[in-house]
Amino acid sequence: MPFDRPTGPTVLFQGDSITDAGRRRDAPADLGRGYVALAAGQLAAARPGLTVLNRGVAGDRVRDLRARWERDTLVHRPDVLSLLVGVNDTWRRYDAGQVTPVAAWEADYRHLLTEARDRTGADLILVEPFLVPVTAEQWAWRQDLDPRIHAVRRLAAEFGAGLLAADGLLNQAARTAGGPGLVAADGVHPTPLGHRLLAEAWTALVLARRIPALREARA
Repeated sequence: MPFDRPTGPTVLFQGDSITDAGRRRDAPADLGRGYVALAAGQLAAARPGLTVLNRGVAGDRVRDLRARWERDTLVHRPDVLSLLVGVNDTWRRYDAGQVTPVAAWEADYRHLLTEARDRTGADLILVEPFLVPVTAEQWAWRQDLDPRIHAVRRLAAEFGAGLLAADGLLNQAARTAGGPGLVAADGVHPTPLGHRLLAEAWTALVLARRIPALREARA
């Protein structure tokens, strides 16, 4: 479906089902029903004139994101690029026996960031993959996921990216709310409360970075 290129600053969200959040594929401007749509509304109130795009795809692992990086990310030349990926690489290990070595995962992630930096100059926002265990079995997933979280932290430092420490944020929120299912019903996919917390933290992080393209959008 044709999509007109925006004339103002563009913020693009990439990732898996957490970002996708049920967006309509036949409506390129649709933002889904999760943290992206909420963050877009909050950001628009502070910085009018922005274009926000959601290109998350449910089920994606980092290798899938790399395969579509050109057509779904680089072609849009975003001014701000937000990336959340990783939990499916862990999940597939435990439900399908498909192991993605952390070193290879980090190399693919670094490739995505390098391409975005070199070809778009986008300000990068990295959202940690997260897990809020709701079953005893999911605690074992931490062995696989935690090294990926650490890799994202290393990459944020390497690329000068903004880092949203979502894993700690949502696990702390689960304790405050009274249980993990109130933040992520299956341990992975946020509830409305989880999406709201992500959106609020994301917006606060981005506005605090004082990104030039977003300052210009205020006029």
